[in-house]
Amino acid sequence: MPRFQLLIAAIEFAATLAFALSGFIEAARRRMDVVGVFAVAFITAFGGGTVRDVLLDRRPFFWVEHQAHVWLIFLLSLAAVPWLRARHHRFTERAILIPDALGLGLFTVTGVGLAYEAGMPVFVSAMMGVITGVFGGVMRDVICNEVPYVFRDHRPYALCAFVGAWAYLGMNALDVTPLVSLGVAVMLIAGLRLLAVLTGWSVPGWRED
Repeated sequence: MPRFQLLIAAIEFAATLAFALSGFIEAARRRMDVVGVFAVAFITAFGGGTVRDVLLDRRPFFWVEHQAHVWLIFLLSLAAVPWLRARHHRFTERAILIPDALGLGLFTVTGVGLAYEAGMPVFVSAMMGVITGVFGGVMRDVICNEVPYVFRDHRPYALCAFVGAWAYLGMNALDVTPLVSLGVAVMLIAGLRLLAVLTGWSVPGWRED
């Protein structure tokens, strides 16, 4: 379905930019050089989609097929380091939340959409969406020598992706047009994540001793 593939490609591009921005912010918080900035941004932007493509046996990987994405991250990395140094701006951990929430929503819908189009069962499709949305951030935190944020934050993250993935599948079952179903799912996932952060909504954690 060429129109669907074009829509997915556009969403992937937006997701790549959103997660790359979260990678830039995290690298800047840690005062990395230009190599570190590019590495963190690259892994954050392409990690989840690459895992998705491996699991769905899609070749070439989406960032190989669209090499302009890689060039864009490379050029932005070169420009970001001197700009950030000149501004002497210190990013807080909260600065990463908005681009991270957008990236989560955008990449989740590409994962669930492509998996469903490939004929995967609905639960597998939903989990593929979660994996696609979450793993870029997981890889970012791992290479930054941190326990992944999604595993220690206690505020819904993967759960937001899971809910949004099922919302997309439900709308798809009702024959809602792809543009609407994908857009609503993205807004639902990103909105739930930001709402969870703003309200302090959390999932049960370990009880303090």
